[in-house]
Amino acid sequence: MAAQTATPTRPPYVPGVTRHTGALAPRIRRSRRSELAIWWREIDRVLLFLVLVLMAVGTAAVAAASPASARRMSNAHVHYEDMHFFALHVRWQILGLITMFAASLLPREGARRAGILLGFAMLVALLLVPVIGSNVNGAKRWLNLGISLQPSEFMKPAFAIGLAWILSWRLRDPTMPVMLICAGLMGLVAMLLMLQPDFGSTVLFLGVGFVMILLSGMPIRHVLIAGVAGLFGLGAAYLFYGNARHRIDAFMGGGTAYDQVDLARHTLTAGGWGGTGLWLGTHKLGLPEAHTDYIFSVIGEEFGLLVCGIIVLLYLAIVARVLVRLSKEDDLFTVLAGTGLVAQLGGQAFINILVNLQLFPSKGMTLPLISYGGSSTIALCLGVGFLLAITRRNPFLDRDPFGAPKARRSSGKPPSHTP
Repeated sequence: MAAQTATPTRPPYVPGVTRHTGALAPRIRRSRRSELAIWWREIDRVLLFLVLVLMAVGTAAVAAASPASARRMSNAHVHYEDMHFFALHVRWQILGLITMFAASLLPREGARRAGILLGFAMLVALLLVPVIGSNVNGAKRWLNLGISLQPSEFMKPAFAIGLAWILSWRLRDPTMPVMLICAGLMGLVAMLLMLQPDFGSTVLFLGVGFVMILLSGMPIRHVLIAGVAGLFGLGAAYLFYGNARHRIDAFMGGGTAYDQVDLARHTLTAGGWGGTGLWLGTHKLGLPEAHTDYIFSVIGEEFGLLVCGIIVLLYLAIVARVLVRLSKEDDLFTVLAGTGLVAQLGGQAFINILVNLQLFPSKGMTLPLISYGGSSTIALCLGVGFLLAITRRNPFLDRDPFGAPKARRSSGKPPSHTP
């Protein structure tokens, strides 16, 4: 009887292992081009477009305000060319765009880790500011590390991400004292800011923290306690912080030492609806900080109130776009971090615009993505980059496993199959 030849059996398939040698197969590495394609598919392109439009408006606005600030700051010892601040602003914007692009390339987990590490670093920097910081106009807010660095600006995006990370601990262990930890962190940051002193940034940080804690499910009694604590802190600032007291008094009853807000309002309305035209405004020449804190008034004089209204709508569109995109998320960290980042951007813009309209006490706060700035421009672009990274979303998640879009399934019609 002839011997039967045994047919070789194929080994079972194991992911990552070749069938012939049994060795691990080399992992296919994505090329840089494919990574950029994935980034472009997942990024919120509408949000990116709105941010770029605001930065373009800021370039034109700083070009309009640069001559006024250069002439006001020039003296017998130092002379600035009319376009000095405009040239610097363009350089900082280029660096800011590179920072924004690099941060937006991070995956969501990478953005979270980068924000937490940045928060620890800026917390140490805030501790060093009262000791070795530079004193400018009676306030220590900057560190000279080759360049002038304002740690509170870089702390803004890190604060939102770090607070969202702590609040998300409740999902893993509901018994953790998350609210107490957040309250302690907010109190520490507020104390370090008031040592500079920086009352405006303190109000912004506490406001953003309150919004995030409220969104995470703060009990009503804690909301009442936080409200009472906020009123107590405002009263303490009025009694013991002279600059805040003078600005509040000037806002409520008028004053002569802090009347730049009134000058800003007159500059804002001097151009009417259509504006005087680029470099044709005259009220801006007497306006302090025309290229930073009061650039919104310069825009009103030279480009008109209609352009000011468009800028307000752009900020509202950014906030609404982020909130709508976050409404589709089910991850608590993503919702809280995105809300905190956009609350900082919108809140700072809201305060600056109200100050220029003489509807809010002067805070010394710039208009985000529009005002001139060095490290503040880099910090704002970094925050926007983190926001773009956190809100990245795979568009195919909105489809069912068989590729049928949700819109088709909701219409009640069965999908057509091609034989």
